[in-house]
Amino acid sequence: MFLAVSILYFLYTLIKIYIAVMEIGYIKKERVLEPIILSGANYIKAADYKIENTKLDIVTTFFGYLIFIGWFGFGLSYLEGLFNIADPALLAVAYVISFMIINFFITIGFDLYVTFNLDKKYGFSKMTPKLYLADLAKSSAISLIAGGLVIWIISLIILNFSLWWLYGFIFIFSIIIIINLIYPTIIAPMFNKFTKLENDDLRESIENLMKSVGLNSSGIFMIDASKRDSRLNAYFGGLGKSKRVVLYDTLVAKLNKAELLAVLGHELGHFKHKDILKNIAILGVMFFGLFALFGQLPDSLFQAINISNAPHSIITLFLMLSTPIFFFIMPLFGMVSRANEYHADEFGAKCESAEDLANALIKLSNENKAFPKSHPLSIIFYHTHPPVTERLKRLGVKFDD
Repeated sequence: MFLAVSILYFLYTLIKIYIAVMEIGYIKKERVLEPIILSGANYIKAADYKIENTKLDIVTTFFGYLIFIGWFGFGLSYLEGLFNIADPALLAVAYVISFMIINFFITIGFDLYVTFNLDKKYGFSKMTPKLYLADLAKSSAISLIAGGLVIWIISLIILNFSLWWLYGFIFIFSIIIIINLIYPTIIAPMFNKFTKLENDDLRESIENLMKSVGLNSSGIFMIDASKRDSRLNAYFGGLGKSKRVVLYDTLVAKLNKAELLAVLGHELGHFKHKDILKNIAILGVMFFGLFALFGQLPDSLFQAINISNAPHSIITLFLMLSTPIFFFIMPLFGMVSRANEYHADEFGAKCESAEDLANALIKLSNENKAFPKSHPLSIIFYHTHPPVTERLKRLGVKFDD
Protein backbone atom coordinates (compact mmCIF):
# COMPACT_ATOMS: atom_id res chain seq x y z
CA MET A 1 0.00 0.00 0.00
CA PHE A 2 2.87 2.36 0.78
CA LEU A 3 4.31 1.62 -2.67
CA ALA A 4 0.89 2.20 -4.30
CA VAL A 5 0.54 5.59 -2.59
CA SER A 6 4.07 6.59 -3.58
CA ILE A 7 3.45 5.59 -7.21
CA LEU A 8 0.12 7.46 -7.23
CA TYR A 9 1.72 10.71 -6.11
CA PHE A 10 4.68 10.27 -8.45
CA LEU A 11 2.38 9.70 -11.45
CA TYR A 12 0.23 12.65 -10.40
CA THR A 13 3.32 14.89 -10.31
CA LEU A 14 4.76 13.53 -13.55
CA ILE A 15 1.52 13.87 -15.52
CA LYS A 16 0.89 17.40 -14.22
CA ILE A 17 4.37 18.52 -15.26
CA TYR A 18 4.05 16.79 -18.65
CA ILE A 19 0.71 18.51 -19.34
CA ALA A 20 2.22 21.86 -18.32
CA VAL A 21 5.20 21.39 -20.65
CA MET A 22 2.88 20.45 -23.53
CA GLU A 23 0.69 23.48 -22.77
CA ILE A 24 3.65 25.87 -22.86
CA GLY A 25 4.85 24.46 -26.18
CA TYR A 26 1.34 24.65 -27.64
CA ILE A 27 0.79 28.27 -26.59
CA LYS A 28 4.19 29.34 -27.89
CA LYS A 29 3.23 27.98 -31.32
CA GLU A 30 -0.22 29.61 -31.24
CA ARG A 31 1.19 32.90 -29.96
CA VAL A 32 2.85 33.76 -33.29
CA LEU A 33 -0.26 33.00 -35.37
CA GLU A 34 -2.93 35.48 -36.42
CA PRO A 35 -4.80 36.65 -33.28
CA ILE A 36 -8.39 35.48 -32.84
CA ILE A 37 -11.08 36.71 -30.43
CA LEU A 38 -8.63 38.93 -28.56
CA SER A 39 -7.11 42.08 -29.97
CA GLY A 40 -3.48 41.77 -31.13
CA ALA A 41 -1.99 43.26 -27.95
CA ASN A 42 -4.31 41.32 -25.66
CA TYR A 43 -3.64 38.10 -27.57
CA ILE A 44 0.10 38.37 -26.97
CA LYS A 45 -0.42 39.48 -23.37
CA ALA A 46 -2.80 36.58 -22.65
CA ALA A 47 -0.34 34.09 -24.15
CA ASP A 48 2.56 35.48 -22.12
CA TYR A 49 0.51 35.39 -18.91
CA LYS A 50 -0.57 31.81 -19.57
CA ILE A 51 3.02 30.73 -20.26
CA GLU A 52 4.35 32.37 -17.09
CA ASN A 53 1.51 30.94 -15.02
CA THR A 54 2.08 27.46 -16.41
CA LYS A 55 5.82 27.65 -15.73
CA LEU A 56 4.98 28.54 -12.15
CA ASP A 57 2.64 25.54 -12.03
CA ILE A 58 5.60 23.30 -12.91
CA VAL A 59 7.62 24.76 -10.04
CA THR A 60 4.76 24.49 -7.52
CA THR A 61 3.95 20.94 -8.63
CA PHE A 62 7.55 19.79 -8.18
CA PHE A 63 7.78 21.66 -4.87
CA GLY A 64 4.55 19.97 -3.77
CA TYR A 65 6.11 16.59 -4.54
CA LEU A 66 9.11 17.43 -2.36
CA ILE A 67 6.73 18.42 0.45
CA PHE A 68 4.92 15.10 0.04
CA ILE A 69 8.22 13.19 0.28
CA GLY A 70 9.14 15.19 3.37
CA TRP A 71 5.86 14.49 5.13
CA PHE A 72 5.79 10.82 4.15
CA GLY A 73 9.46 10.25 4.81
CA PHE A 74 9.72 11.74 8.30
CA GLY A 75 7.43 14.75 8.78
CA LEU A 76 4.24 12.98 9.87
CA SER A 77 5.99 10.81 12.43
CA TYR A 78 8.03 13.75 13.72
CA LEU A 79 4.91 15.90 14.09
CA GLU A 80 3.16 13.09 15.96
CA GLY A 81 6.00 12.98 18.46
CA LEU A 82 5.56 16.65 19.33
CA PHE A 83 2.15 16.14 20.95
CA ASN A 84 1.33 14.55 24.27
CA ILE A 85 -2.47 14.84 24.29
CA ALA A 86 -4.43 11.97 25.82
CA ASP A 87 -7.77 12.79 24.18
CA PRO A 88 -7.52 11.40 20.60
CA ALA A 89 -10.13 13.83 19.25
CA LEU A 90 -8.31 16.86 20.64
CA LEU A 91 -5.02 15.38 19.44
CA ALA A 92 -6.51 15.19 15.94
CA VAL A 93 -7.49 18.86 16.04
CA ALA A 94 -4.02 19.96 17.21
CA TYR A 95 -2.18 17.64 14.81
CA VAL A 96 -4.18 18.38 11.64
CA ILE A 97 -4.34 22.13 12.26
CA SER A 98 -0.56 22.14 12.81
CA PHE A 99 -0.10 20.18 9.58
CA MET A 100 -2.21 22.75 7.69
CA ILE A 101 -0.42 25.74 9.22
CA ILE A 102 3.01 24.33 8.37
CA ASN A 103 1.94 23.72 4.77
CA PHE A 104 0.52 27.23 4.59
CA PHE A 105 3.77 28.87 5.61
CA ILE A 106 5.81 26.61 3.33
CA THR A 107 3.75 27.57 0.26
CA ILE A 108 2.57 31.12 0.98
CA GLY A 109 5.46 32.53 -1.04
CA PHE A 110 3.88 31.25 -4.27
CA ASP A 111 0.57 32.96 -3.48
CA LEU A 112 2.35 36.21 -2.68
CA TYR A 113 4.31 36.02 -5.94
CA VAL A 114 1.14 35.51 -8.02
CA THR A 115 -0.85 38.21 -6.21
CA PHE A 116 1.77 40.95 -5.95
CA ASN A 117 4.01 40.17 -8.90
CA LEU A 118 2.53 38.10 -11.71
CA ASP A 119 -1.08 39.35 -11.56
CA LYS A 120 0.02 42.95 -11.04
CA LYS A 121 2.47 42.69 -13.94
CA TYR A 122 -0.42 41.82 -16.28
CA GLY A 123 -2.84 44.31 -14.78
CA PHE A 124 -5.16 41.91 -12.96
CA SER A 125 -4.47 42.30 -9.26
CA LYS A 126 -5.41 45.45 -7.39
CA MET A 127 -4.71 43.84 -4.06
CA THR A 128 -2.98 45.92 -1.41
CA PRO A 129 -0.92 44.49 1.47
CA LYS A 130 -3.52 45.79 3.93
CA LEU A 131 -6.42 44.12 2.10
CA TYR A 132 -4.40 40.92 1.66
CA LEU A 133 -3.70 40.72 5.38
CA ALA A 134 -7.35 41.45 6.19
CA ASP A 135 -8.51 38.66 3.86
CA LEU A 136 -5.88 36.34 5.30
CA ALA A 137 -6.98 37.07 8.87
CA LYS A 138 -10.65 36.40 8.04
CA SER A 139 -10.01 33.22 6.06
CA SER A 140 -7.59 31.94 8.70
CA ALA A 141 -10.11 32.54 11.48
CA ILE A 142 -12.81 30.71 9.54
CA SER A 143 -10.45 27.81 8.77
CA LEU A 144 -9.23 27.48 12.35
CA ILE A 145 -12.65 27.68 13.99
CA ALA A 146 -14.80 25.83 11.47
CA GLY A 147 -12.00 23.49 10.41
CA GLY A 148 -11.14 22.62 13.99
CA LEU A 149 -14.78 21.82 14.73
CA VAL A 150 -15.11 19.61 11.64
CA ILE A 151 -11.88 17.75 12.49
CA TRP A 152 -13.07 17.18 16.06
CA ILE A 153 -16.46 15.77 14.91
CA ILE A 154 -14.87 13.55 12.26
CA SER A 155 -12.47 12.23 14.91
CA LEU A 156 -15.36 11.33 17.20
CA ILE A 157 -17.07 9.53 14.32
CA ILE A 158 -13.89 7.52 13.58
CA LEU A 159 -13.52 6.62 17.26
CA ASN A 160 -17.11 5.54 17.84
CA PHE A 161 -18.30 3.82 14.65
CA SER A 162 -16.90 0.83 12.78
CA LEU A 163 -18.47 2.22 9.58
CA TRP A 164 -16.97 5.63 10.31
CA TRP A 165 -16.25 6.27 6.64
CA LEU A 166 -19.97 6.11 5.80
CA TYR A 167 -21.06 8.41 8.64
CA GLY A 168 -18.06 10.64 7.96
CA PHE A 169 -19.15 10.98 4.34
CA ILE A 170 -22.71 11.87 5.38
CA PHE A 171 -21.36 14.52 7.75
CA ILE A 172 -18.93 16.07 5.23
CA PHE A 173 -21.52 16.01 2.45
CA SER A 174 -23.95 17.80 4.78
CA ILE A 175 -21.27 20.43 5.42
CA ILE A 176 -20.90 20.93 1.65
CA ILE A 177 -24.65 21.53 1.36
CA ILE A 178 -24.61 23.96 4.29
CA ILE A 179 -21.69 25.90 2.79
CA ASN A 180 -23.61 26.26 -0.48
CA LEU A 181 -26.58 27.55 1.49
CA ILE A 182 -24.75 30.11 3.61
CA TYR A 183 -21.97 31.21 1.26
CA PRO A 184 -23.82 34.06 -0.52
CA THR A 185 -25.45 35.44 2.62
CA ILE A 186 -22.85 34.86 5.35
CA ILE A 187 -19.40 33.97 4.01
CA ALA A 188 -19.08 36.08 0.84
CA PRO A 189 -20.16 39.34 2.57
CA MET A 190 -17.19 38.94 4.93
CA PHE A 191 -14.89 39.63 2.00
CA ASN A 192 -16.91 41.85 -0.35
CA LYS A 193 -19.43 44.63 0.04
CA PHE A 194 -22.82 43.64 -1.36
CA THR A 195 -25.12 46.41 -2.55
CA LYS A 196 -28.56 46.15 -4.12
CA LEU A 197 -28.43 46.80 -7.85
CA GLU A 198 -29.50 50.43 -8.25
CA ASN A 199 -30.10 50.37 -12.01
CA ASP A 200 -33.91 49.96 -11.97
CA ASP A 201 -34.17 49.14 -15.67
CA LEU A 202 -31.49 46.44 -15.48
CA ARG A 203 -32.88 45.04 -12.24
CA GLU A 204 -36.37 44.77 -13.71
CA SER A 205 -35.04 43.03 -16.82
CA ILE A 206 -33.11 40.53 -14.69
CA GLU A 207 -36.17 39.87 -12.53
CA ASN A 208 -38.30 39.25 -15.63
CA LEU A 209 -35.63 36.92 -16.98
CA MET A 210 -35.63 34.93 -13.74
CA LYS A 211 -39.43 34.75 -13.63
CA SER A 212 -39.41 33.27 -17.13
CA VAL A 213 -37.69 30.16 -15.76
CA GLY A 214 -39.48 30.11 -12.41
CA LEU A 215 -36.52 31.29 -10.35
CA ASN A 216 -37.02 33.34 -7.22
CA SER A 217 -34.01 34.87 -5.51
CA SER A 218 -33.35 36.81 -2.35
CA GLY A 219 -32.07 39.76 -4.38
CA ILE A 220 -29.86 41.08 -7.15
CA PHE A 221 -26.56 42.38 -5.83
CA MET A 222 -23.40 44.00 -7.10
CA ILE A 223 -20.09 43.43 -5.30
CA ASP A 224 -16.97 45.58 -5.19
CA ALA A 225 -14.77 42.99 -6.92
CA SER A 226 -12.71 45.74 -8.55
CA LYS A 227 -10.92 46.49 -5.28
CA ARG A 228 -9.07 43.17 -5.65
CA ASP A 229 -9.11 42.26 -9.31
CA SER A 230 -9.97 43.68 -12.72
CA ARG A 231 -11.45 40.47 -14.12
CA LEU A 232 -15.16 40.12 -14.91
CA ASN A 233 -17.63 37.62 -13.51
CA ALA A 234 -21.18 36.97 -12.33
CA TYR A 235 -22.86 34.06 -10.59
CA PHE A 236 -26.01 32.72 -9.00
CA GLY A 237 -25.08 31.75 -5.47
CA GLY A 238 -26.80 29.68 -2.84
CA LEU A 239 -29.54 27.09 -2.68
CA GLY A 240 -33.22 27.37 -1.79
CA LYS A 241 -34.25 30.76 -0.41
CA SER A 242 -30.64 31.90 -0.11
CA LYS A 243 -30.19 32.16 -3.89
CA ARG A 244 -28.72 35.47 -5.03
CA VAL A 245 -27.81 37.03 -8.34
CA VAL A 246 -24.30 38.45 -7.86
CA LEU A 247 -22.73 40.79 -10.42
CA TYR A 248 -19.13 41.96 -10.28
CA ASP A 249 -18.96 45.74 -10.59
CA THR A 250 -16.34 45.18 -13.29
CA LEU A 251 -18.88 43.20 -15.34
CA VAL A 252 -21.58 45.86 -15.10
CA ALA A 253 -19.07 48.49 -16.19
CA LYS A 254 -17.90 46.62 -19.30
CA LEU A 255 -20.98 44.89 -20.77
CA ASN A 256 -24.06 46.51 -22.23
CA LYS A 257 -27.51 45.50 -21.04
CA ALA A 258 -28.20 42.88 -23.74
CA GLU A 259 -24.79 41.27 -23.25
CA LEU A 260 -25.21 41.22 -19.49
CA LEU A 261 -28.63 39.58 -19.78
CA ALA A 262 -27.20 36.98 -22.18
CA VAL A 263 -24.49 36.12 -19.62
CA LEU A 264 -27.10 35.85 -16.87
CA GLY A 265 -29.23 33.80 -19.24
CA HIS A 266 -26.31 31.37 -19.49
CA GLU A 267 -26.21 31.13 -15.69
CA LEU A 268 -29.99 30.67 -15.64
CA GLY A 269 -29.50 27.82 -18.08
CA HIS A 270 -27.51 26.02 -15.38
CA PHE A 271 -30.43 26.56 -12.99
CA LYS A 272 -33.01 25.44 -15.56
CA HIS A 273 -31.05 22.27 -16.30
CA LYS A 274 -30.40 21.67 -12.58
CA ASP A 275 -26.64 21.63 -13.21
CA ILE A 276 -25.82 22.86 -9.70
CA LEU A 277 -27.71 19.94 -8.16
CA LYS A 278 -26.10 17.54 -10.66
CA ASN A 279 -22.64 18.83 -9.77
CA ILE A 280 -23.35 18.41 -6.07
CA ALA A 281 -24.55 14.87 -6.75
CA ILE A 282 -21.38 14.07 -8.75
CA LEU A 283 -19.28 15.55 -5.96
CA GLY A 284 -21.20 13.38 -3.51
CA VAL A 285 -20.39 10.23 -5.49
CA MET A 286 -16.71 11.22 -5.65
CA PHE A 287 -16.53 11.86 -1.91
CA PHE A 288 -18.41 8.64 -1.15
CA GLY A 289 -15.83 6.67 -3.13
CA LEU A 290 -13.00 8.53 -1.44
CA PHE A 291 -14.34 7.91 2.08
CA ALA A 292 -14.95 4.23 1.24
CA LEU A 293 -11.33 3.94 0.06
CA PHE A 294 -9.91 5.58 3.19
CA GLY A 295 -12.11 3.41 5.36
CA GLN A 296 -10.14 0.40 4.12
CA LEU A 297 -6.58 1.66 4.62
CA PRO A 298 -4.47 -1.18 6.06
CA ASP A 299 -2.37 -0.89 9.20
CA SER A 300 0.71 -1.62 7.09
CA LEU A 301 0.49 1.83 5.48
CA PHE A 302 0.59 3.58 8.86
CA GLN A 303 3.40 1.32 10.03
CA ALA A 304 5.41 2.06 6.87
CA ILE A 305 5.44 5.79 7.62
CA ASN A 306 5.82 5.23 11.38
CA ILE A 307 2.54 6.80 12.53
CA SER A 308 -0.36 5.40 14.51
CA ASN A 309 -3.60 4.32 12.88
CA ALA A 310 -5.59 7.00 14.68
CA PRO A 311 -8.04 9.77 13.68
CA HIS A 312 -5.33 12.42 13.27
CA SER A 313 -3.37 10.20 10.87
CA ILE A 314 -6.40 9.16 8.84
CA ILE A 315 -7.58 12.76 8.40
CA THR A 316 -4.12 13.98 7.45
CA LEU A 317 -3.65 11.24 4.85
CA PHE A 318 -7.09 12.11 3.50
CA LEU A 319 -5.99 15.72 3.03
CA MET A 320 -2.72 14.68 1.41
CA LEU A 321 -4.02 12.04 -0.98
CA SER A 322 -7.44 13.38 -1.98
CA THR A 323 -5.83 15.91 -4.34
CA PRO A 324 -4.09 13.39 -6.63
CA ILE A 325 -7.11 11.08 -6.52
CA PHE A 326 -9.47 13.87 -7.57
CA PHE A 327 -6.97 14.86 -10.27
CA PHE A 328 -7.43 11.50 -11.98
CA ILE A 329 -11.21 11.72 -11.62
CA MET A 330 -11.40 15.27 -13.03
CA PRO A 331 -11.46 14.26 -16.74
CA LEU A 332 -14.85 12.62 -16.20
CA PHE A 333 -16.22 15.56 -14.22
CA GLY A 334 -14.77 18.01 -16.78
CA MET A 335 -16.41 16.19 -19.68
CA VAL A 336 -19.83 16.45 -18.02
CA SER A 337 -19.24 20.09 -17.05
CA ARG A 338 -18.20 21.14 -20.57
CA ALA A 339 -21.34 19.55 -22.01
CA ASN A 340 -23.41 21.49 -19.45
CA GLU A 341 -21.72 24.73 -20.52
CA TYR A 342 -22.74 24.20 -24.15
CA HIS A 343 -26.34 23.65 -23.07
CA ALA A 344 -26.24 26.74 -20.86
CA ASP A 345 -24.92 28.76 -23.83
CA GLU A 346 -27.86 27.59 -25.90
CA PHE A 347 -30.22 28.79 -23.19
CA GLY A 348 -28.42 32.12 -22.81
CA ALA A 349 -28.63 32.69 -26.56
CA LYS A 350 -32.39 32.14 -26.46
CA CYS A 351 -32.79 34.60 -23.57
CA GLU A 352 -31.31 37.44 -25.64
CA SER A 353 -29.52 36.40 -28.81
CA ALA A 354 -26.57 34.30 -29.90
CA GLU A 355 -24.89 37.50 -31.09
CA ASP A 356 -25.22 39.17 -27.68
CA LEU A 357 -23.81 36.15 -25.86
CA ALA A 358 -20.98 35.86 -28.38
CA ASN A 359 -20.13 39.56 -27.98
CA ALA A 360 -20.17 39.12 -24.20
CA LEU A 361 -17.80 36.12 -24.38
CA ILE A 362 -15.42 38.08 -26.62
CA LYS A 363 -15.44 41.03 -24.20
CA LEU A 364 -14.93 38.71 -21.23
CA SER A 365 -11.97 37.07 -22.97
CA ASN A 366 -10.38 40.44 -23.75
CA GLU A 367 -10.95 41.96 -20.32
CA ASN A 368 -9.83 38.80 -18.50
CA LYS A 369 -6.85 38.33 -20.85
CA ALA A 370 -7.88 34.69 -21.22
CA PHE A 371 -5.91 32.99 -23.98
CA PRO A 372 -8.55 31.35 -26.21
CA LYS A 373 -6.69 28.11 -26.93
CA SER A 374 -5.30 25.24 -24.86
CA HIS A 375 -3.57 21.94 -25.46
CA PRO A 376 -6.08 19.03 -25.61
CA LEU A 377 -4.57 17.39 -22.51
CA SER A 378 -4.97 20.61 -20.55
CA ILE A 379 -8.61 20.78 -21.60
CA ILE A 380 -9.23 17.18 -20.56
CA PHE A 381 -7.71 17.49 -17.09
CA TYR A 382 -8.37 21.10 -16.10
CA HIS A 383 -11.13 22.75 -18.10
CA THR A 384 -14.66 22.75 -16.75
CA HIS A 385 -15.57 25.11 -19.65
CA PRO A 386 -15.01 24.38 -23.35
CA PRO A 387 -12.47 26.57 -25.18
CA VAL A 388 -14.08 29.90 -25.99
CA THR A 389 -13.36 29.30 -29.68
CA GLU A 390 -15.61 26.23 -29.63
CA ARG A 391 -18.33 28.04 -27.72
CA LEU A 392 -18.29 30.89 -30.21
CA LYS A 393 -18.44 28.49 -33.18
CA ARG A 394 -21.62 26.97 -31.74
CA LEU A 395 -23.03 30.48 -31.41
CA GLY A 396 -22.45 31.09 -35.11
CA VAL A 397 -19.11 32.95 -35.06
CA LYS A 398 -16.89 31.95 -37.97
CA PHE A 399 -13.09 31.88 -37.81
CA ASP A 400 -10.65 31.78 -40.69
CA ASP A 401 -8.97 28.40 -41.01
